[in-house]
Amino acid sequence: MINQNIINNFYSTLIIFLPISIILGPSISLINIIIICLFFIFIYMKIQRSLLLFRNETVLLLILLSFYLVLNTFFSLDPSNSATRNLGFIRFIVFFIAINYFFFENNYKLFIFKPWLIIFSVFVFDVYFERFYGVNTLGFGALESSHGPRIVSFFKDEPIAGAYLNGMVYIVFGYICYILKGKNNLLKHISLIALIVFFIAVLLTGERSNTIRVLFGLSIFVFFLDYFKLKSKLIFLISIIMLITIIISQSDFLKNRYVGQLYKNVVSEERRDIFFDNNVYINLYKSGISVFKNNSIFGVGTKNYRVATCDGNKSYNEDYYCSTHPHQIYIEFLSEHGIFGSIICFLVLFRLIFKNIKNIIYSKNYIQIGTFVYILTNFIPLIPSGSFFSDFNITFFMINLSIMYAVSNKTNIFEIIK
Repeated sequence: MINQNIINNFYSTLIIFLPISIILGPSISLINIIIICLFFIFIYMKIQRSLLLFRNETVLLLILLSFYLVLNTFFSLDPSNSATRNLGFIRFIVFFIAINYFFFENNYKLFIFKPWLIIFSVFVFDVYFERFYGVNTLGFGALESSHGPRIVSFFKDEPIAGAYLNGMVYIVFGYICYILKGKNNLLKHISLIALIVFFIAVLLTGERSNTIRVLFGLSIFVFFLDYFKLKSKLIFLISIIMLITIIISQSDFLKNRYVGQLYKNVVSEERRDIFFDNNVYINLYKSGISVFKNNSIFGVGTKNYRVATCDGNKSYNEDYYCSTHPHQIYIEFLSEHGIFGSIICFLVLFRLIFKNIKNIIYSKNYIQIGTFVYILTNFIPLIPSGSFFSDFNITFFMINLSIMYAVSNKTNIFEIIK
């Protein structure tokens, strides 16, 4: 018989390691998730052996999405390009189930978020350190760009520190709200100060899309907090806006990133036409729409946008702009999955997200509410986004989706089938 304490400790260690594995790179993150999946399969077959799991609607929806992605491979311009990403989604079905099982079986399940809070706080500190000293705590320099040095923190040469903070902040702040339940009002108001510190870290990275997402998401999140009066919530939001104004005005880099380009190129009439003709994102959106128009039913296939726009196909359409993806989630789905695939993907995803919306809103489970808000911010229209099915983005999405289900007795898939 397997010692239950050994199982719980090993399981916990693997899950606690998740945010660190993402920093260490996609290969480490992939290995960690695969080990979680294999370990879950091993203990589930030893202890449970129940097939009722595969009658659960949530699991069936994930299987349907995976089945579609496999089918998408056969309609891709280059099936070998799609196969790895599409088949790779299967691991996230097992991962989703594994996270739900961990929270179902472990009586002290929420303790894993304490190390996550520490990891997140270290990352936030590192962002501030890099902003003030030009290098992070490990000596990595900021990433040079045409507008000045961009904060990359532990990611070294990738400007995704803001995206990392965005993927973690809702879980972490939800956990802070959880541990402050029943505490005095002073501590609860201090938590809002912590939230401002977290938000400013995202702002300092200069990642405009993630700053918008976090500002939008945290504003919604704060209004869900029942232990603050409306007056306190409004003061918090006004304070955020004032701080944004002050911080941006004190930095030439941030001023140019958040205000300068927009003002010079959109507000100024003489430069507006030039801006809309030459702006990278607008050209990417136009290109994505053109790819969709030419492949409207099934799209070009997952991870095949680059094949369509770069690999000798530019001559096919002068609107094509060479890139790995169109940098906008809805245009990405349309161009890579067409009408057929986009309908399937969005129906499945929105059903997964909203099927328990009443339970989530009224649960006062702030970890669950936080993950729900994070997921919503992925679907804000118009603003640029990373590729949805890329390792980095889909990992954060599935971590938040899994936890959204797992942390409540009303939504955990094992609570439902027991």
